[in-house]
Amino acid sequence: MEEKIIIAGFGGQGVLSLGQFIAYAAIADGKEVTWLPSYGPEMRGGTSNCSVVVSDEKVASPIISSPDCLIAMNKPSLYKFQGRVRKGGTILVNSSLIAEKVDRDDVRAVYLDAGALALEAGNAKTANIVVLGAYIKLSGLFSVDLVAEMIKEKFAEKPKVIPANLKALELGYHAV
Repeated sequence: MEEKIIIAGFGGQGVLSLGQFIAYAAIADGKEVTWLPSYGPEMRGGTSNCSVVVSDEKVASPIISSPDCLIAMNKPSLYKFQGRVRKGGTILVNSSLIAEKVDRDDVRAVYLDAGALALEAGNAKTANIVVLGAYIKLSGLFSVDLVAEMIKEKFAEKPKVIPANLKALELGYHAV
């Protein structure tokens, strides 16, 4: 098993954190993983993306030319990366910021109103966690319980944000 994921959006959307959560879950599940961030000098508001490779075997390279899954958090990211997704792959679209539809018929396109679900969870900043929940459901790589434990560990220093993040994970998981 090898899953190659590109996650892309604006800085400040939690793109890199989303990739880290997938990487942490892979490690906790005994899998091999690479996580490679890429972001502009602007950070918040500039573009950012990361590549995550999860495998049962050692990962030879963190560079992804043809991902199995694209998670597009904004329109420029969808336009930039959708053509690279392998035939039969998945494109998970944050439809709260992207009104356009994926213009390919050889991939599975999934539309998720991450912004509205994050508000329903109680914190607009949890849109990336909503998407995380949807991704783990679509990929089947990890259990939702394993990822919930990663969230608790990651936010142990900020216990007040844990309930909204766990709710966001659950909402995203059940939305697809």
